[in-house]
Amino acid sequence: MAKRNHPRRGSMAFSPRKRSARTFGHVNSWPTTDASEVRVQGFAGWKAGMTHILSRDLNPTSLSAGQEVRVPVTVVECPKMRILGVRGYEMSPYGMRAIGEAWSDASQISDAFPELFKRLPERKEHDAEKHFENLENADLCEVRLIVATQPATVGGLSTKVPDVMEMGLDGGTFLEQLQFAKEKLGEEYSFADSFKEGGLTDIIAVTKGYGWQGVIKRFGGKLQSHKNSKKRRQHGNMGAFGDGYVRKSIRQGGQTGYHQRTEYNKRIMRVANPEEHSITPAGGFLHYGEVKCDYILVHGSVPGPAKRLIRFRDATRGSDKALHDYEITYVSTASKQGV
Repeated sequence: MAKRNHPRRGSMAFSPRKRSARTFGHVNSWPTTDASEVRVQGFAGWKAGMTHILSRDLNPTSLSAGQEVRVPVTVVECPKMRILGVRGYEMSPYGMRAIGEAWSDASQISDAFPELFKRLPERKEHDAEKHFENLENADLCEVRLIVATQPATVGGLSTKVPDVMEMGLDGGTFLEQLQFAKEKLGEEYSFADSFKEGGLTDIIAVTKGYGWQGVIKRFGGKLQSHKNSKKRRQHGNMGAFGDGYVRKSIRQGGQTGYHQRTEYNKRIMRVANPEEHSITPAGGFLHYGEVKCDYILVHGSVPGPAKRLIRFRDATRGSDKALHDYEITYVSTASKQGV
């Protein structure tokens, strides 16, 4: 008779499976290197949908060397982001603590970015020079930029209110990073300013939400026999009879999806503009529409539904595999809905 065993249904690695606090991911840490040039480590864009490309394999040791390989890719629209301010952190006995921040001139922002003040109050009195001086004299352990998305430039979104978030800075000293931020206040930066085509990135996003679901759908449990006296779509028991309580390791129904997840080492296949390389399929992307701004192609899938805000960060884990060159020979723009 075959050996009847199987892995435990319902990993506790992601506990608690609660709803995300916001629609876009939160980055807890940014990697550091010994680079001499200061650069921004992150970006954000909106997921449009998926398509496929044909890529010529230029790896001489590959079994498909010189051949065209079909690769699934995710299209993420990435319009330029605007730099609003800079924030400095110091190390305290309880971890990092924000010690101060400097913002760009409110009049400069209000003319070019009026939608911002639907999200943040307008700073009437703010001496940026004094705040920069305080940051330069502080004992900093990290410097981060305060940036905002520009959804008004994206045609497929219903909201025009920007989202404000932090982006890490890497390279140089803290004084050089503060000087870099001071020069860039109020300006825009693009995805190509932070990442290179063909490189690796980490993707932080919130998955598609399914609301409250039972234990069978939530954890993949086994259905009870049709002769069961109670219900089929529930477990046989909730634990030992004598304990008098239900342990947290018991799989139960609850919130499914809408969780923050991080996917490591996703490869950026292309960074392009729709005027140079058209990407919108016939009839538009399902539930999204037309891609009008800069976009990128990411190898494989990305968490979340269409119109979900996706965050990018420098790859933190690295990869043991060598990144070989490739050549994109074809990008599918065939209709996703039979148009």
